[in-house]
Amino acid sequence: MAQGVITKKGREKLCKAHTGDATLPRITKMVFGNGGIGGGGQVIEPTGEETQLKGFLLEKTIESHSYPVTTTARYTAKLEKTELANENISEQGLVDEEGDLVAYKTFLPKGKDDDMEFIFDMDEIF
Repeated sequence: MAQGVITKKGREKLCKAHTGDATLPRITKMVFGNGGIGGGGQVIEPTGEETQLKGFLLEKTIESHSYPVTTTARYTAKLEKTELANENISEQGLVDEEGDLVAYKTFLPKGKDDDMEFIFDMDEIF
C-alpha cells in the first residue's frame, strides 16, 4: 500500500508561511527513486524525517498542476520512453524551488519498460 507524508521540512515551511515569517517556496520538481521497498519486499513507511530519496534515480520538472478538490494540489510529471528504462520505481517526492524535499511517498515497485512513457501524479492534500 502506498504511503505518503509532508516532510518535517515541508511542515516547518508551512508553519512559518502561515505566521507571515516566511514566504512559501513553489514546488517545482518531482523526484523518483527505487528505495521505497524493504529487504522483505514490503513498502517502507515514511517517517516524515526524510530529506532525500533512499535510492535517487531522476529529478523532473513539474509539467502541470491541478486541483481535483479545493484542498488538494495535484502535481504531474512525465517520464519519457528513455527515462528510467528498465528500472523499478518505488519512491517519489516533491521538491521546492529551494531544493528541499517537502513531500515523500513510497509504493510497490512500478517497472518501466523502455518503450513506454509514464505519467506520475502526486497529490499534496491539506
